[in-house]
Amino acid sequence: MYIYPAIDLYGGKAVRLFKGEYSQMTVYSDNPVGVARDFAAAGASRIHLVDLEGARTGKPANLSVIADIVKATGLFAEVGGGIRDMKTVESYLAIGVSRVILGTAAVRNPDFLKAALGTYGEKIAVGVDLKDGFVAIKGWTETSEIKAVDFFEKMQILGVKTIICTDISRDGAMKGTNLKLYRELSARFAIDLIASGGVSSMEDVTALAAMGLHGAIIGKAYYVGAVDLKEAVEAAK
Repeated sequence: MYIYPAIDLYGGKAVRLFKGEYSQMTVYSDNPVGVARDFAAAGASRIHLVDLEGARTGKPANLSVIADIVKATGLFAEVGGGIRDMKTVESYLAIGVSRVILGTAAVRNPDFLKAALGTYGEKIAVGVDLKDGFVAIKGWTETSEIKAVDFFEKMQILGVKTIICTDISRDGAMKGTNLKLYRELSARFAIDLIASGGVSSMEDVTALAAMGLHGAIIGKAYYVGAVDLKEAVEAAK
């Protein structure tokens, strides 16, 4: 299993939200590039980046910072947040991003998702954010009427290879990840599943790795010192 340490970007800074609430934002660093270098130094080979402003408005706002992170570290970088047209996909891939994550667009614009998959294949991932079992969109500010299982089924049929699945209720809450959810999804679907939200201890890491998940995202737990990244990377192997 791969560990994806996360940097959520807002105003060019590394921040974290509590349960997806923009009103509950904590700034952890004014230097996201330095944070990413620390990830690499701890042995991480991959990084998960989110443009929170992009997720909220549909217009990427941290492209230059992301370009600097990719250039400085050489890590396999996946990026999400407000990617709703091919021009934005292309702009991220052009700066060296390895994989682009479609969230709201995958829900609201299936034709765009199909076009992106047809052009870029495995460089396109889908981010599924869940709130009470339903898919949330627009930076978690709206909940759709689409059930999680139905959405996964549709993505598998379309040929999506990688899904990043976040349980919003666990995100940033430091109460543990939703092992039951990921166990059920990984057993049911032949997709590279990345667990996100609430991975807050080494017990979470080892439990997810034991399921054979593709990856796990570590965010707040790293920033508050609850999980040692080097230890997590080794345990995930």
